[in-house]
Amino acid sequence: MTLPERIQFLLKRAFAALHPCLYGPMGGGESGDPDSLYAALQKEVALLMPNADAPTIIAAFRARIPEVRRLLETDIAAAYEGDPAATSRMEVVMAYPGLYAVTVHRLAHELYKLKVPIIPRIMSEYAHSKTGIDIHPGATIGEHFFIDHGTGVVIGETTVIGRNVKLYQGVTLGALSFPKDEKTGMLMKGHKRHPNVEDNVVIYAGATILGGDTTIGHDSEIGGNVWLMDSIPPFSRVYNQTPFPRIKTKL
Repeated sequence: MTLPERIQFLLKRAFAALHPCLYGPMGGGESGDPDSLYAALQKEVALLMPNADAPTIIAAFRARIPEVRRLLETDIAAAYEGDPAATSRMEVVMAYPGLYAVTVHRLAHELYKLKVPIIPRIMSEYAHSKTGIDIHPGATIGEHFFIDHGTGVVIGETTVIGRNVKLYQGVTLGALSFPKDEKTGMLMKGHKRHPNVEDNVVIYAGATILGGDTTIGHDSEIGGNVWLMDSIPPFSRVYNQTPFPRIKTKL
C-alpha cells in the first residue's frame, strides 16, 4: 500500500477506537485495538523521521487522546443541540460530515503539534475528499465546535477558533495575499495568515473572512455571503444589505 492508503487504514482503526460501537467490530468495522494502532503509527513516523525519537512522539500523541475524546464529546453535543434535524447523538456520529472532518482534524492537529510531517496533511485531505470540508491540521479549534452541512468550508493553517463556534456551508477562514522574501521571491512561511474567531460566534453560509490580523469578536453573528477583511468588536451582527430582486411575470 502507498503511504496515503496506509494512513487511511489507520484512520479507520482510529475511528474504531474512538467510537467502537459504531466503527469497531461490533458495527462490522475495523479492529479498534489501540496498541496495534499506535505501533503501526509509530512505524510510519519512524520512516518519515529517521532521526527522531518515534516512540516518544507516539507516547506524547497517545497521552493526548483522552483530551481528544473529551473535545469530541463536546463537538457531538454541539451538533445535536445545534441542529433541530438531529434525532440522536448516534446519528451525529454516524452521519454528520462535519463531525467526521472535525474528528480527523483533532487527531491530525495533535500530530501537527508534535511536528510530524506529511501524515497530518494526508489525514486532513482524506477528510476533505470524503466531506468537502478542508481544515488544515495546523488550525486551532476550541471545544463545542459544529460545522453544519459543511460542503465548501475552508479553515486555514493559522486560524484560531474559540469555544462554542458554529459554521455553515461555504465559509472560508482564509488568507490575504502572502508576503514574499525580498531576496528569493519565495513565499514566506510561518506567519499568521488566517483570522481569529472568538467564543460564541455563528458564521452563516458563504461568508468569507480573511487575514491574520482579522478578529471576530466573541458573541457575534456573521451573515451569509459577507466578505470581511477587518476585525469586528464583540456582540456584533454583520449582514449585507438585503438585495432588491426584480420579479417579472412570464406572460
